[in-house]
Amino acid sequence: MTHWYEGPLAAFDTETTGVDVEEDRIVSAALVVQDSAGGRMRVTRWLVNPGVPVPAGATEIHGLTDDHLQRNGRWPAPVVEEIARALAEQCAAGRPLVVMNAPFDLTLLDRELKRHRTSSLAAYLEQSSLCVLDPRVLDKHLDRYRKGRRTLTDLCELYGVVLDGAHDAAADAAASLELVRAVGRRFATRLERLSPAELHTLQAVWHAAQARGLQAWFTRSGTPETVDPAWPLRPELRAAA
Repeated sequence: MTHWYEGPLAAFDTETTGVDVEEDRIVSAALVVQDSAGGRMRVTRWLVNPGVPVPAGATEIHGLTDDHLQRNGRWPAPVVEEIARALAEQCAAGRPLVVMNAPFDLTLLDRELKRHRTSSLAAYLEQSSLCVLDPRVLDKHLDRYRKGRRTLTDLCELYGVVLDGAHDAAADAAASLELVRAVGRRFATRLERLSPAELHTLQAVWHAAQARGLQAWFTRSGTPETVDPAWPLRPELRAAA
C-alpha cells in the first residue's frame, strides 16, 4: 500500500511585492507536480509584471526587479486565471496541493483574482475539492514543543531536504513538496492512517489553535499584531461602512 506522502502531490508557491495579502501583488509563481516520491517533477512557471513598483526590500529577497518584470513579465489578468485553472486541475485530479504557509499564497492569489478577474479562487474550485497540505502547520502540530523558527529554510535543514535557490518560486515549491514527504515519513505512525482530505480538515483546526496561542503570546508581550486563525484561505475583509 502506498501512503499519501509517497504518492502524487502538487506544490504551489509565489513571490510577491510584499507580505500584505490584501494589497501586495504576485510577481512570479510556480506549480510543481510529482506523481510519486522520487519521480520527475513537472514544473510550470509564471512571471508577472504586477503593474506597480516592486519595493527594493522585495527585490532583495527574490531578485526580481522592476526592469526585468516589465521586460519579461506578462500582465496579471491572464496569468492569475491560468494559475487558478492549473490549481483547479490538480484538485480535480485528486492531487493534494502542498502550500507552505497556505493562507499567504492562496489568499494573495484570491485577491489578485478579485482585482484582475472580478472573480475568486473559490469560483475556480467549484467543481473540485481543495485539499491542502501545509508543511508549516503539520510540523508545528506534530513537533509543537520544538524551539526555533519554522521558515521553509529552517524546516528543510531540519528534515534534510535540499533547497537550492531559496525565494525562487519553483525551487520553494519543489522543496515544500519534498518537505511534506519528509514530514510524512518522520511521523508516519501518526499520519499514515489519515487521508489527505482528513488532514486538510484537521489542519484548519490545528492552525486555529496555533494562531490563538501566538495571539495570546503577542498580547502578553504587548505586541499589537493580530493573527488570523483562518486556514487555508483568509476571508475577505469587509469594506468600511
